[in-house]
Parts: sequence; structure tokens; C-alpha cells
Amino acid sequence: MKACQGPAGRCVYRECVVPFLTRPKVPVLQLDSGNYLFSTSAICRYFFLLSGWEQDDLTNQWLEWEATELQPALSAALYYLVVQGKKGEDVLGPVRRALTHIDHSLSRRSCPFLAGETESLADIVLWGALYPLLQDPSYLPEELGALHSWFQTLSSQEPCQRAAETVLKQQGVLALRPYLQKQPQPSSLEGRLVSNEPEEEELATLSEEEIAVAVAAWEKGLESLPPLRPQQNPVLPVAGERNVLITSALPYVNNIPHLGNIIGCVLSADVFARYSRLRQWNTLYLCGTDEYGTATETKAMEEGLTPQEICDKYHVIHADIYRWFNISFDFFGRTTTPQQTKITQDIFQRLLARGFVLQDTVEQLRCEHCARFLADRFVEGVCPFCGYEEARGDQCDKCGKLINAIELKKPQCKVCRSCPVVKSSQHLFLDLPKLAARVEEWLEKTLPGSDWTANARFIIRSWLRDGLKPRCITRDLKWGTPVPLEGFEDKVFYVWFDATIGYLSITANYTDQWEKWWKNPEQVNLYQFMAKDNVPFHGIVFPSSALGAEDNYTLVSHLIATEYLNYEDGKFSKSRGVGVFGDMAQDTGIPADIWRFYLLYIRPEGQDSAFSWTDMLFKNNSELLNNLGNFINRAGMFVSKFFGGFVPEMVLTSDDQRLLTHITLELQHYHQLLEKVRIRDALRSILTISRHGNQYIQVNEPWKRIKGGEADRQRAGTVTGLAVNIAALLSVMLQPYMPTVGATIQAQLQLPPPACSILPTNFLCTLPAGHQIGTVSPLFQKLENDQIESLKQRFSGGQLEESLALKAKASPKTAAGLTTAGPQQIQALTEEVTKQGNIVRELKAQKADKNQIAAEVAKLLDLKKQLALAEGKPLETSKGKKKK
Repeated sequence: MKACQGPAGRCVYRECVVPFLTRPKVPVLQLDSGNYLFSTSAICRYFFLLSGWEQDDLTNQWLEWEATELQPALSAALYYLVVQGKKGEDVLGPVRRALTHIDHSLSRRSCPFLAGETESLADIVLWGALYPLLQDPSYLPEELGALHSWFQTLSSQEPCQRAAETVLKQQGVLALRPYLQKQPQPSSLEGRLVSNEPEEEELATLSEEEIAVAVAAWEKGLESLPPLRPQQNPVLPVAGERNVLITSALPYVNNIPHLGNIIGCVLSADVFARYSRLRQWNTLYLCGTDEYGTATETKAMEEGLTPQEICDKYHVIHADIYRWFNISFDFFGRTTTPQQTKITQDIFQRLLARGFVLQDTVEQLRCEHCARFLADRFVEGVCPFCGYEEARGDQCDKCGKLINAIELKKPQCKVCRSCPVVKSSQHLFLDLPKLAARVEEWLEKTLPGSDWTANARFIIRSWLRDGLKPRCITRDLKWGTPVPLEGFEDKVFYVWFDATIGYLSITANYTDQWEKWWKNPEQVNLYQFMAKDNVPFHGIVFPSSALGAEDNYTLVSHLIATEYLNYEDGKFSKSRGVGVFGDMAQDTGIPADIWRFYLLYIRPEGQDSAFSWTDMLFKNNSELLNNLGNFINRAGMFVSKFFGGFVPEMVLTSDDQRLLTHITLELQHYHQLLEKVRIRDALRSILTISRHGNQYIQVNEPWKRIKGGEADRQRAGTVTGLAVNIAALLSVMLQPYMPTVGATIQAQLQLPPPACSILPTNFLCTLPAGHQIGTVSPLFQKLENDQIESLKQRFSGGQLEESLALKAKASPKTAAGLTTAGPQQIQALTEEVTKQGNIVRELKAQKADKNQIAAEVAKLLDLKKQLALAEGKPLETSKGKKKK
């Protein structure tokens, strides 16, 4: 394959033979002079130099490293994968060290790219080299969060996507097979990589200056901590301080949140809020239930309650769930308040007065059976863009495109499953095209240097690239914020116009000085946490409304969006009993902090992740019990057993100083990650410090030295004193993640109050010689296989079917038509049967593979069986086809 310069400077690719090569070599760039460039690095450097790029030392170092270190390892990995058909660690092994090096470099510099804040030649070259392998997520180790974020950011850019399509031609890494088959088998890299990357490399390369600074900070101890911030009530911005306003997406009041909802919004925001407080930043964390809309009206009908009664009931359920998960809201409110009406109507009136509201007649879907216009989320059908069969009336969850409900193919009312008809209605629209320039100008100022996640940036760019369109902001409903405009008295505001205004009204219910937070962009840093499907409304719709209102509103500084959390191999489903929901977790007997730890460990940053019971058991028993808990318990027990409960004198050796410095650097790395809201990656720093502590104890064996001479006993004292101070540090680092465990450690160690509330940037001696600790006891319990298997079965949906079958068998009345399940459950199962039936019909119409059809038919029959059991009908035994 040869790349040549074509018309207008474009590159064209064609098969070509370079005369003096003895075997294939790609890529090759033929210059106008007739010379050839053979490496990606050289070719990219040539094009960058043509465009006026000025060389810099850091980029050149990366290019040299790519050629001498990365390429040999990568060539071996690709050869093993493509030519020899190897998988897993056989492929990953040769490149693991190189990938870790990139990850550490990105983390240490706290920059999104290899040479700074913007893409460089080094980023393009390394991304291009790694893409064939790392496009398969299984070869991108989950613990390398910085590398993952960097790779995803570049892979989402259009020029990179075009380049990948051009070279790999939708064949993936297999496109390289003809080339790799003609290469010699790589020699083993294992020995060279091991010898070049000693296990303690970071300790070996510490500078004397780093060690001196770390030791000096350690020796200052508690006196170097700043004074505690005085507590305010209410919390209000303070001039000259870092004022952090944190929100998590408002959960729908009528939905019980599952684990994915919890990690995507409230738990992630809680970690950052707790961290912010430890940094002594002036922090306010708010959330509340989103209570208006058709979903609430429908739930009220199902349960025979008024919408307000439904909201009151489920608001309490939500609050109880978050209280159990130890979410540290400063205020947890709701949107059905007079303040919500007042603020929403004020913003609307300001938009209307400034010409940003349009009127138009809308063709809407109306369900004649239910005698109502259908809100977008209560229409379901086939996406007109991608063909996804479960697209909602406002947005397709598969392709992400916005949809007008009448554009759906085969629409159905989600309440009664009948086919709605199209009717006309007058509505109001937010003129997003007219506001687009303001939004783009705001984003140009906001995004550089901000911590918007890569998926949020990509989603917003996609919306802007496709062009903003007027967005309907009213609905034909009764339960909502009234529209204050003549002729629209019978309508309410669309929930996605006023739901995001809920953050403002919830703050107004917390304090009548709410404007000091929400009309103060100069002094307030706003962090908003959500799953990726909420990004357009927080990143486009609300900013447009706020900018158009021209009232100096505070807009989001850092938009933090997760991908989706799946359950085992599928999705959470309340109706089918699949997955753990918030009201169920506390009944498992597993403490809230263990749930928090595991959800944060698998937090879907950069790509979807999945909850796994087996993995939860493994992480609890290995990372918590054997690593973290084992170290902290041993450190405290040594103080109690060998030194009567008093921290011994510490005489640091050079090795101790190096360990101290290494822990200081890891602590600073933890800060760098959490300041960038890389929550999952920062958790790894805690476990890394704990591992270092375990190794330190194991190597120095204080339990043996305490029985020796004076020097040995002194050494045992130093090791024990340093270890228990590491445990004290970990107790504070753990607070954002496992607040109960952190507080328990602090109580056991009798950590002085100032050290419990402030996390410094250096490792300090917070437990000096002579400090008396309390009673030490184990922090974690082992999770047993049979316990986890029981829970796995309980939440797999199998027990629902079993219990329904038992009920059907036990009650002779069920055959007469009495149901054994509630109407909501029956409705949900009926929907599942309808969806699966559509899938089967489509496959048959397409004449799909028989095995594929059979698999989907089996799913359909299983769902029909569950529905029959739910309705109390006897199960039919399969008799097979009758012979004619």
C-alpha cells in the first residue's frame, strides 16, 4: 500500500511495489523527489512540518520512544493475534508495559494529551499505531484510565475515524493479515521488557529533592494543616474562595433507581462532593426528584392515587435509598414547588420577551383509547433513522438522534399498546437556531481547560454539527408547570424544559439567597453529573434557555457523563426481576460501603461496564479483605500488641524516606485524578498505597524484629509507626468512596479531628510517637460463593418465574382468571412479549438465519410463559406438531 500526494494535497492509497524492498513494508509515502518515507512517525512529521508545525523536545521524545520501544512490542502483539490466533494475555503481554508507560505519563502530567492540552504529532502517531489493537476493548486494560480516556477522545474525532475506515476497510485488525503473514516471526520480548522495567522503577528514580521535600512535609505533621473552614448554614458562595456547586441528574420520582442510575448520577457526584469538602472548598451538593410529566400521571392511574400522592410516596422512597447509600446531599428537594413555577415562568417570560419563543401547530399522536395526547416517552416504535425497535417518541437510545413522535414507524401507546392517531395542537418552541451562536460562543470559552468528559464533548459537537432545531417546550398535560400565556392555559411546560430548572428551584427551597449560586458565574464552579443520555439537555437546552433569558445565570463548568452500567450479560429490568435496584440492595446483607466500592471500581468511564456478582465477590475478597483491610488491621494490631496501644518512636532510614516519598507522589496522583473527576482511577491510588504498605510490612517483618535486640526493636517500632500513619492517610483518602469504613478506621486509630476533615497534598505524620490508638478490629467480611450464588439467582429473574408458578399451582382459582401478579407487572410483561414478537416477525420477514430465528422464538415462548404465570393461567405442555 502506498500513500501518494494527489490533487489538492489529498492522500490517495493504492497497491504498489517499492522496487528495492525485499518484503512488504507499510506504510510508505512516495515524495515528489522520488524518495520514500517508511514509518508512520516520519510520514506524519513530514506532513506536520509542511503545515508549519514547530518541533518540540517532548514530542520528539515520544516519537523516538514509539519507534524504539512501542513498535517492536506492538508488532509482536499483532503478529500473535492475527497470524497465530492467540488471545488474551498472550497478545497483551508484549505491550502491557508500553501501555502502562503511556497511562502513567498522561496521569502524571494531568493533561489530556501526550504533549499538553491539545493534540500533537505524538498523539496522532501513537494513536495510529495502537488503534488496530486497542479498537478491541478487551486489549485496553480497565485499570489504565488515563490511556482509555486519551484513546477514546482521539477515536471519536472524525479525521481519525475516516483514517481508520480507509486503512482497515471495516475488517478491523484482520485487514493487516496479508501484511503480517509476510513478516518474520517476532523474537521474544519478555526478557528485555522485564529487565528494562524493574518492579520498583518509580522508587529507583526518585530525586534527592523530591525525597527532601516529602520528608520535610512529613516532619511538620499536623501543624501544617490549614484551619478548618467554619461551617455555614446555608452554604453560600464566599468571595475569594473556590465555590463548588454540584448537582446530580434529578431522578424520575416514579422510578426506583437501579445500580446504574445510582453510579451514573448521585454516587459519582457524592464522591466528588466529599472530596471537595476534604479540600476545604466551599461546596454545595444538591439533588431532588423530578416529579412532573406523563410518567407521574400514568403511575398515579396505576396505583389509584393522585399525582401529588404518588410524588409524596416515591420521594420518600428515593430519599431513603440515597440515605442508605450514604449520599451526602446538602439538600434533597423536589420539583413540585411554588419556587419551580415562579422561576420557570420567569425564564420563559424573559425568553418570550426577547423573541426566542415560537408558536406553531404540531402534529401529535393521540391515543383514542386513553383519550389523551401522548407524551413523547409514552410512545414507542421503530426509529426512522437506525431501525431500532424500541425508540422513544423523543429520542432513540441506540443512535442518539432526536425524534418527533410522529416520525416513528409502527408507533404504539405504551399504556394500552394501541396504535395512536395523528392530531393537531398549538404549541410553543424554544428557538434554538436563533440561540446557537450564543451557545457555541459559550462552549468555546468553557470547554478548553474544563473537565467535560469525552462523551459529553462528542455528543454536544454532534448536536451542533447537525444544526440545532426549534425545540417544543409545551405539552398537552395537566400535571406540570403551567404555561403563563393566553391561549395556552390548558398546557404545561415540557419536562425537559423545566426539569433542569429544577436545580434552581431546589436551591431556592434550600435558601432564599439561591441567586448567589445560580446568578454568579464569575465566582461559582458548577459540576453536573449524569448519564450520557442527559447530556443534550444539560449541555444545549438549558444553557440556551439561560443565555436567552439574559439574567447572568451560572452555567455548567464541568459536565461529567458516564456511559451505561449493565447487569451481568443484559439490562436491568424491574418487571422481570432482573438486577439490583436501590430498595433491594439493603436487603442483601452486604453493607452500603461495599456496594459503593464495587460500583465505583467498575464505574462506566469511557465505555459501558457491567455489574457482576462473581467479580464483586472477587474484588471484595482480594482488594478489600486481603489488601486494604489486611494492611490497616495489621498496622493497628502491631501498635496494640507490641507497643501497648501507643505509636512508637520512628527513626526513618533512607528506604523509609523513599517509601514515604513514593506514597506522597501517589497521594498527589490521587489529587490530580479527582481534580479531573477521574473517580474510578483515583480509587486505584488508594489500593496502590495499601499494597505498598503490605509489602513494606512483609519485607521488614516487625513481628520478628520485636523479639530481637535493641536495634531490631527500634526498627520494628519505625516500621509499625510508619505503617499506622499510612493507615491513617488511607482512612481520609477512603472517605469519598467508603465514608463509613473511613470513619471506622479513624475511630480505631483515634485520629485527631483536624486530620479527619482535611486531605493535604503531602503525606504527613498525623499519628506522632506517643499517640494512643483505640481498639482495632477487622473492617471487612469475606463474601462466600454460596452466598453470592444465592443472590445471583435471586436477582436473575428466575425466582420471579418460580414464585409465580408456585402461586399458579397452589391456587385452583387461577384457571378461572384470577391474577397472581399486579397489573403493572402484567403490563410490563405484555410489553416485553409484544416487543419480542415484533423481533421474531421482522427476522422471519427478512428470511434470517434459522438458528437466529429459533433463539428469538425461544425467548418469546419464555416471555409468554412468564406472562401466563403472572396472569394465573395454567401452563400449556408442549405436544409438538401433529402428523397429518
